[in-house]
Order: sequence, then C-alpha cells, then structure tokens
Amino acid sequence: MFQTIKPALVLFALFTILTGLFYPLIITAAAQGLFAWQANGSLVTTTDGSEIGSALIGQPFNDPQYFWGRLSATAEKPFNAAASGGSNYSVLIDALQEQVRVRIDALQAADPGNTLPIPVDLVTASASGLDPHISPAAAYYQVARIARLRGLREEQVQALVQEYIDAPFLGIVGEPRVNVLLLNLALDSLQ
Repeated sequence: MFQTIKPALVLFALFTILTGLFYPLIITAAAQGLFAWQANGSLVTTTDGSEIGSALIGQPFNDPQYFWGRLSATAEKPFNAAASGGSNYSVLIDALQEQVRVRIDALQAADPGNTLPIPVDLVTASASGLDPHISPAAAYYQVARIARLRGLREEQVQALVQEYIDAPFLGIVGEPRVNVLLLNLALDSLQ
C-alpha cells in the first residue's frame, strides 16, 4: 500500500515546496525589483517623509477648496480598503437615487453658479468603492469653484488639471483619468 501512496506524497511535498515557497518568493522578488512602488502600496508621502495615503485608494475630500473624488460605497467608513465593493444598487433603487440627489445638491451648493452638466463620476461610486481617480471632465467641472475659493486664476487651475491627466495605458487601454489625491497635493503647493 505504501508503494501506491508514496508517489502521491512525494508529489504533494514537491508541489507544496514549489507553489508554497519558491513561487511566492520569485514573484515577490520580481515585484520588488521591477515594480517596488506599486508592490509596496503606492504610498504618497509629504516632503518631510510622512505617509498621507496611497495613489491607488481614494480618500474623502469634502472641503470645497479641494477637488472632490468619486463617492465610496464601502462598508463601515468611506474608502475602507478592507471592505472593497460597490453598492450593487440598480439605477431604479431609491437609495441610489437619493445618494445621487444628495451629491448633486452638495455640488450645486458648493458652486451655485456652475451651469455645466455634472459628470456622472462625481455622483456615483465605482465598482470597487475605492477609485482614486475622476475623469478629466469631473476635474474641469470643479475648476471654477476651486479657483474662486483659493483666489487663483481659473487658467492656473485648468493647467494644473491638464498636467495631472493620466493617459490611457499604452494609449489605448482605459480612459484618461486624474488622481484626486495627487492633484490636491499639487493644488496645495500652488499656495
């Protein structure tokens, strides 16, 4: 009977070592060597070295002097990386319609003179609930409010948005996007 079980035990031990030890070590080494910033969480630091967030996870910005990102649908608290996920609300659900109405009201209250159409990514959450990016249209929608509240020229703020637009991967995959945290940090540096 041992002759029958022996090959299975040897293969089990071999594949445990290969897939449980060597493979993770090789992948970790490759990630640290080739993509260290991404592999370590894409942490954003201030000039004094303190960590203030990740470029991969959105943060709530509610002050009208800052660019606002997408809504978060994560459980317990906004942008909770331990509870990533969308709300799964249908567009016909009253709760989603109420969230959209509340956000539209907040955007209009912060900038009553803005007559531009509100981009959909400013009033809805992403599928993960953690998206740190908004569309260039969503960033440009907020330019007048931010320029007015910070005492800046609109052209200055528009140029900053233009500078922080990330192009699609390889020029074809995805959509242009703006990282809200990085844009707001650059905005603070204008003052």
